[in-house]
Parts: sequence; structure tokens; C-alpha cells
Amino acid sequence: MTETFTELFEESIKNTEMRVGEVVLGRVMHVDSEIVIVSAGLKSEAEIPIWQFKDMRGNFDVNVGDEVEVEIETVEDGYGRTRLSREKACRARAWEKIETAFEEQTAIEGVITSRVKGGFSVSIENVRAFLPGSLYGARVTQSDENFEFEKDPLEFKIIKLDRARNNVVISRKAVLEKELSEEREQLIASLEVGQVIEGVVKNLTDYGAFINLGGIDGLLHITDLAWRRIKHPSEILQIGEKVTVKVLKCDKERSRISLGLKQLTEDPWQNVERRHKRGNRLFGKVASITEYGAF
Repeated sequence: MTETFTELFEESIKNTEMRVGEVVLGRVMHVDSEIVIVSAGLKSEAEIPIWQFKDMRGNFDVNVGDEVEVEIETVEDGYGRTRLSREKACRARAWEKIETAFEEQTAIEGVITSRVKGGFSVSIENVRAFLPGSLYGARVTQSDENFEFEKDPLEFKIIKLDRARNNVVISRKAVLEKELSEEREQLIASLEVGQVIEGVVKNLTDYGAFINLGGIDGLLHITDLAWRRIKHPSEILQIGEKVTVKVLKCDKERSRISLGLKQLTEDPWQNVERRHKRGNRLFGKVASITEYGAF
């Protein structure tokens, strides 16, 4: 059937409106092991390599009839062929997401693909980003030849962006620090004076012990370790030891927590009069002698 002048004109207008470099919506017409055939409403359909439809994990999830975004590379060349690119369309959308994440300072997902000089190469929807080793989150040096980086998708924060130079610098450490800060806030908000909580001895000093409560440290003063006098916390605690303590004070604004260990047991002086009557003869051990008496 011969096309009329009107049909040829309308077809010409449609082709003119679809410009090279424009991202348009196409429909999948055929899928095989190597190519995906897509129609974008032009006179001819386009063959696109199947690898352009795989995600960061290498998964392929496109079926005949699906609508997909593609970028126009050629609008019907001299041989009547149309060239479309799924990869370029994805990159265009990826850059939009990257720019939005950078402007709004939100996290974006990516996959570490390889180790490079000074850090790692990360793919953010096929856009390459650089992750400095110092911002990975774990301590990494160039001599760590056997270091295995995370291969699953992770969240990163974009700290530097220059699209004109294809320069994207990201940080995993910033995301981890934010998550830790949020965990601290939630933990502090949940703490109440008198609450009994478990922790791990993080550090010992002359004046007490610092207890890690799972994101925030609390101070267990030496005077709150035991009802008896002790010279150093190491007499009772060891670094790395799990311990159950009681919250004595909680300054949520300043994130300061005072803890007690002896408060979990009965004060031996509270019932001393009931246990020891005046005039009773008792036996004890001399602990120390001073100018004014003996303990």
C-alpha cells in the first residue's frame, strides 16, 4: 500500500521531534540470548545488545511487551536503520539520581567493582565513582593485598561531583557514621535512670571504667564499682568483659551517662544496726592504720 503525502509528512514531523540524544520510551518487541529488539515509535526497530539491560548485580529482567527507556543515537540513517541505546538512557537517569543525591545530601546505592590506586572503583548504575580508601569505613592500606571488599550493593554519600569531568567521589564512612549517630540518639532516648542494661568494658582508667552500651559509652566511676574501697577498677573488671550495670544519671542533651555496679547489690550499711547490735563483740582484719585510728 502506497503511503499518502499526509502520512509521509506526519512521519517526518514525528521523526524530527525525536532528536538524537533524547531519552524516549520504547517497547520491547523481541528478546533472545544476544539482543533485545525495541520499537520507539520510529519507522524501524532497533537491535540493542542484551548486556545493556543487565543491572548492577548482572540480573536481566526484561520481557516482550515491557516499556523501557532508551536514548536515540541515530534517527533512521541512510539505510533506514534506527540506533537506540539502553546504556546511555540508564546513564542519563543515573546522573540525574546522582545529582539529586548530591544536592539533597542523601545516600545512593552502588557496588564496589574493583580496587584502584588510593581506593576503590564503585558502579552507581553504570556510572563510575571513586571511593577513597580512607572513606571506606574500615582501615585499608595499599599493602593489604588480601583485603576483601564488600561485593553486595551498599549505600554511599556523594562528597564531590563534577559531571563535566565525570568525576564522582563518594564516602561509605559518612553513611556508617550517620547510622551510628542515629543509633546513639535512639539508645539515649530509650535510657532511663534506674534502668539495668548490659554493656562491654571498653577502657579502664584510674577513676573508673568506660562501658560500651552499644553505640555510646557510659562512665562507671570507681566509687560506684563496689561497696568496699578499691584502688583500681582492674581489681574487679577486665577490658572486653560483659557487665550488667545500672543507669544512675542520664544527661541526654550532653550524651553523658553515669553507671553503677554496686547499686545492683544491697548496701551493707543499710541493715548494719539490725545485723550488729551495740555491744556485740566482732572479729575483723586490720586493713590500714592512720594517725587518727585504724580501719
